[in-house]
Amino acid sequence: MRALQAASIFFIFLCCSRAKKMRWCTVSDPEQRKCAELAKALVTVLPPAAVAAFARLSCVRAYSTTDCISKIRANRADVVTLDAGEVYSAVKQFGLIAIAKEIYSDGGCILSVAVVRNDTQDIRSLQGRRSCHSGVRWTAGWSLPLGFLLSRNYLTWTKEQPLSQDVSTFFSASCVPGAAGMAAPLCALCQGEKSYIRQKNYHCETSNNEPFYNSQGALRCLRTGAGDVAFVDHLALENIEESEREEFRLLCTDGTHAPLSQYRGCNLGRGPGGAVVARLNYRKIARKFLMTVLVLFGQRGRERQRFQLFNSSPFGESDLLFKDVTEKLAILPDDKDVSQVLGLDYVALLKGLGHEGSSLEDSVVRWCCISDAEQKKCEQWALSIKSDPLVCVRGVSMSDCVEKIKKDEADAVSLDATHSFIAGKCGLVPVVTEYYGKQCVPAEGTTHFETNVLPPVVGVALVKRSSRSVFIGNLGGRRSCHGHMYSPAGWLLPYKHNLSQEHNNSSSCDPNQVYNEIFWKGCLPGSRGNLCKVCMGGTGEATAKRCADNHNERFYGNMGALRCLVGDVSGKSYGDVAFLEQHSLEINILSLSPSGWAEGWLPSDFELLCRDGQRAPLSEWERCNLGVIPPNIIMTRPVLTARVYDFLMKSQETLAANPDTEFKLYESKQYGESDLLFKDATQCLVHTSHMDYRTILGEEFYRHAEAIFNCTHSDILEFCNQDVCSIF
Repeated sequence: MRALQAASIFFIFLCCSRAKKMRWCTVSDPEQRKCAELAKALVTVLPPAAVAAFARLSCVRAYSTTDCISKIRANRADVVTLDAGEVYSAVKQFGLIAIAKEIYSDGGCILSVAVVRNDTQDIRSLQGRRSCHSGVRWTAGWSLPLGFLLSRNYLTWTKEQPLSQDVSTFFSASCVPGAAGMAAPLCALCQGEKSYIRQKNYHCETSNNEPFYNSQGALRCLRTGAGDVAFVDHLALENIEESEREEFRLLCTDGTHAPLSQYRGCNLGRGPGGAVVARLNYRKIARKFLMTVLVLFGQRGRERQRFQLFNSSPFGESDLLFKDVTEKLAILPDDKDVSQVLGLDYVALLKGLGHEGSSLEDSVVRWCCISDAEQKKCEQWALSIKSDPLVCVRGVSMSDCVEKIKKDEADAVSLDATHSFIAGKCGLVPVVTEYYGKQCVPAEGTTHFETNVLPPVVGVALVKRSSRSVFIGNLGGRRSCHGHMYSPAGWLLPYKHNLSQEHNNSSSCDPNQVYNEIFWKGCLPGSRGNLCKVCMGGTGEATAKRCADNHNERFYGNMGALRCLVGDVSGKSYGDVAFLEQHSLEINILSLSPSGWAEGWLPSDFELLCRDGQRAPLSEWERCNLGVIPPNIIMTRPVLTARVYDFLMKSQETLAANPDTEFKLYESKQYGESDLLFKDATQCLVHTSHMDYRTILGEEFYRHAEAIFNCTHSDILEFCNQDVCSIF
């Protein structure tokens, strides 16, 4: 049997390697020794013919991981394992390719944790402290913690200079291996030997010859008292002896502390783990080599007694060639783009941190618009403000805007409560929230309005007063008008109520299925089938396919649902009941005549359907409604919260200082629609980036949305749930 297995390994090499030598790049003497032992083990266990076909493994000594990347690019080495941040640089800047990912017990990702000794520090008071980092641009030691500090505005980045300059003044001193060419304070705590000979200078290098290099080194920096806080990956915590675990604490994002064992709930974010890179033309050979050493020396390798691929203890160091906690390697196919290997969120974070250098995009805010009318209003906004440039990016729906922001094709958008739930699941975060109260008076000594009370709106069911036989409970077989797919008032809330006695036993928890069963036909923009049959599409400049999930569909949104209910100027009737939001309802009714849509309608011509089966005039909306809806939230990627917030506050201040200007940020009537870019009921924007989206939405709404989406297919959530940590 052993001979048969050896023969199969030989065949792999014989058919694919063509007698190529494999050159592994190492960054320290211990790693060189481990590599040499691997080479010996291969010669020992492989048949002579296989060794001859594959030639042999050789170990190329470099002075840092950066040097390894250069050597591989120049064909002086072939493969090396890198942190994800370095993988991105190797792929994007040096043309290498990721061929395998490290997989740990929890999958292919790591958590970034901030470790301190037991004292009074918290995550909000790190300025002026001494910091220890695993490596510059490393996932756990640099990108995730800096992304978090920027998102909460604890760390400010002026953008006129590289981020490293602001980091070097934020901390009083640091050791960030690899940062020698960035700013002197970032290397002030490092202990590596200095030399004027480049190959012998190990001070602040990404090499084991720098004592404070990688996560274990950053913990060593903390242990020795050189630093006050260490930013490391959670895997490094496993190597802290039980006897000393009580000496350390984790800093949590809410300002509290937690023991090391609670890293799952107390961390600064999640990102991809390490990966092996090679030159593009060497990828097939490198994959075959990795497959072979895994079969022989991996966690379940047949020759583990001779050599263990993921164990570095015999060589006096940890994490040599691979992380010691690696369980296996996931071999990556050619069609995996770097964003698929590392994840869209992580790639967007690296871009936001200036990983690719500065560009014009760093000073631009790209707002997502979903219709011709929104595009026009956005362009007027751009012309009316004195702030960073505004670029208007076109999407086709709110869901499409969420996807564009996640993919770094847009930066911000105002989302209704249901889409905010989706965006939160997609990794986006709040910046500000729309405020629908009566006044926005800034607190004394400030220029911005602050409050923890966020007035909601309510959803209502609207009918014509003349339709005397229509009530909640007997809507079966009627025609319905809904704002749009996933809208809180038009899609999420009505489902909660007994709309039809004949269908009250429906077991479905999918609103689309329920509405298709109850209503004869309707218009739910973004849907299909019977719920698109009374939609009419666009007219004039706003031509669009029928049932489009944006304002180009004339029956889209609150104004669109109202149009659907009243019928057109010719008197044609489209709907029997409209599910929409109460805010601006009377204004929208009165605007029907001036817009030329339908003449003579007054608020008194309509009534609300109450949950108890009664009807009421519009003025009684507080007691006669379908439920409360949280306010719209402006959301973005985490690293952009400060930039988007500053942009919005400058916009608000500029427009408030010029009340006579023709452009109004919170009005849409001049564009022939309602609720463009923001709800028309908005009085101002309230800072909420210190809150998570679940808190803003409220527990009741959040749980209701979660229950529905647990049994309702959603393309956007399916896109968002592509988890780079578990797909391999």
